[in-house]
Formats: sequence, structure tokens, C-alpha cells
Amino acid sequence: MGQAADMTDAAPNTNPAKAERMHAARARDSRGTSPVPVVLSTASVFPERTADAFELAARLGYDGVEVMVTTDPVSQDAKVLRRLADYHGVPVLAVHAPCLLITQRVWGREPWSKLVKAADVASDLGANVVVVHPPFRWQREYAREFETGLARVQADADVKFAVENLYPLRAGGTEVAAYAPHWNPLELDCDHVTLDLSHTAVSDSDAQEMACDLGKRLAHVHLADGTRPGLPDEHLVPGRGTQPCAELLERLPAMGYGGTVVLEVSTRRALSGEERYADLAESLAFARKHLQLPSVAAGRSGAVG
Repeated sequence: MGQAADMTDAAPNTNPAKAERMHAARARDSRGTSPVPVVLSTASVFPERTADAFELAARLGYDGVEVMVTTDPVSQDAKVLRRLADYHGVPVLAVHAPCLLITQRVWGREPWSKLVKAADVASDLGANVVVVHPPFRWQREYAREFETGLARVQADADVKFAVENLYPLRAGGTEVAAYAPHWNPLELDCDHVTLDLSHTAVSDSDAQEMACDLGKRLAHVHLADGTRPGLPDEHLVPGRGTQPCAELLERLPAMGYGGTVVLEVSTRRALSGEERYADLAESLAFARKHLQLPSVAAGRSGAVG
């Protein structure tokens, strides 16, 4: 995906990438402002780079990008992310803080400073949500102070810290608590929550019931699918698993949902760039269909021309 790294514009008639970006922008504009933006997580293009996610989001007509902060230096640099967003015409609407095992050293080891850094980056980019995981159980001090500490940093921030639902681990029929105070944000005293439908598959939770129970605390949705309780966490293209992806999307507008829907799917097994593109196009079309929004394909064959 070499074009993502080259951010030098040429004349429209000599730069196919620029022409495609303009075409995708016209497709977005032809829909008008959608009540629920549909966003691409940079995690969805792995093992491609963060920069490639911006290019794909622009080509496909996504409303924006959620940046998963990883060991990729681009994902950690607000100035580079701003240039990518401006070049591709795709805003950053959310930032996923570095909460994974493989990102424990990104932005240092102190959990609270990482959240403050994530909020600063999000604010610099105009994003209004920072996705946060509950602490690992071995992060004892962080876990003990998580609810009160989160309320403290939330009070000082102009973004929403949205705690993501995770899942228990199961070994030999025994459930092991990997997260504390709890993997389920319904059990936590936090103002904002991210609902991930791949994680509801792993935890064997009812995604629609969880959304209803969260009510106004539901601030962010990670759309993906899964097939069964227990690991692995599959992050399938929506519609390819057993989760009520369509049903939840159809309910969101009626619930007065004011957040975004983020496609966080796994394309790591895609055999080619074309297959990855097709998976992400299918994911976007699914989301728009069930949010009762026109698809990009319809826009291209109609108003865009």
C-alpha cells in the first residue's frame, strides 16, 4: 500500500489516488451527515500499517478512523496522524489507548500517564473518545484505583474515556478472572462504555441486553462478529458469526445513540490486498445497511456518477 506513505499531491488528472480520494469524499457528501458515523479501526488492516488504514478508509468512503495506538511509531505521533488525516480527508474520531499486552511499554509503563497521553492526542486530532481496557489483574494498584482514578482523569479531560467490555478466560472448564475490578463494564462505576460484539461472543454475553442495560453510558461501538464462547477472539466481518450485529445496529438510532460505529475486524488472514479491501467494503456496506444508511455502492452508481 505504498501510496499511503507518499503524501505529496499531484495534479488531479495525473494522480489516480487523489482522484479516488475525491470520489470517496463525494460519496460521503452525497449521503449528507449520517446520524451514526461508520469508522474504520486501524487495527482492521493489520499486518498493514497505520498509514494504510487512512488510505483504505478514504478509498472505501468510511466516515473516519479510530487509531489503535500500537508499536507502529505512526500510531503514536499526533503530528503524523494529523497529516495523514488531512491528506486523505478522513478525520480521526477516536483513539484506542495502548492497553494490550504487546503495548505495555508504549508511552511508558505508568497506566494513568498513558491515558492522559491518549486523551491529549485525541484532543489534538479532534477526536472525542478514548477507548480504555479494564486493568489486567496483575496491575494491582491500577486495578484498585481504576474506578476512582478514571473519574479523576475524566473530570480533567475534554474527551470521553469509554471502557471496553472484555471477557473471562476459561481453562479446563474453570473461569479465570484476567481483568480487575471486572471484565464487564456493567459491573464498573464508569461514565462511558465501548461495546465490542466480538468480545460478547467470547464472554457469551447478550449484546443487545448489554446495550439496553448500559443505556446512556453506551458511548462507542466496536462492530465485529464471533461464533462461540471462549478464545480465540475472532473479530469476524459482521454477518459471518452468531452475534446480533444487524439487530443491534438497527436499534441504535431509536436508542438515541450519539456515538460512532467502528469496524474492528481481523483481516490478517487475507491472502491479498484485494481480499482485505473486499472484507472492509463488505463490513462498511453491512453497517450502513443496518443503520438504514445508503451504501457507498449506491452512491457511486447514483448521485456520484
